[in-house]
Amino acid sequence: MDQIAYADFERVDIRVGTVVDAQPFPEARKPAIKLWVEFGEGIGVRQSSAQLTVHYTPDRLIGRQVMAVVNFAPRRIAGFESQVLVLGLPDENGAVVLLRPDLKVPDGAKMF
Repeated sequence: MDQIAYADFERVDIRVGTVVDAQPFPEARKPAIKLWVEFGEGIGVRQSSAQLTVHYTPDRLIGRQVMAVVNFAPRRIAGFESQVLVLGLPDENGAVVLLRPDLKVPDGAKMF
């Protein structure tokens, strides 16, 4: 694994936000869910496409805090603009498990 400088890590803006809406995304090539995440004042609501369908349903995601990279350039996925990268880890079968804080924190809090 290549090492990076701390300054490289500081350039990645990882924030916590709360899912305010989630909808199925049948147009995506791989099973996915459209998310709208509130990151608080200064960032607001951003949308994302996330391949979360193994462990999550849209209705169970609303109100959940998630961690996301908020400073990547947007990407178009099946006509939908994904503005942030919601972060997760693979389970033993490779399905995504969301990263989230243990305790409720203010939306927009920056990871350090």
